[in-house]
Amino acid sequence: MPQQQIDINQLNQAKANVTLTQTLLSQAIEKSSSDPTLAQEAIKQAAQEIAQAQSSVNQVYSAVQTPQAE
Repeated sequence: MPQQQIDINQLNQAKANVTLTQTLLSQAIEKSSSDPTLAQEAIKQAAQEIAQAQSSVNQVYSAVQTPQAE
């Protein structure tokens, strides 16, 4: 059975989403006292980035789990 190719671009996209999530959550923490509205928006954006990262990882995972025809 041939080995399935891993889509590095998808994984790099997931990594970028996670990095952006970290930045957004740090911003939310910093602004939580002074600007709760901005903090809330940063949390919403972080949640979207997490969802996109999960989608990218799931696509790669599905691709490597799918048996390939020989």
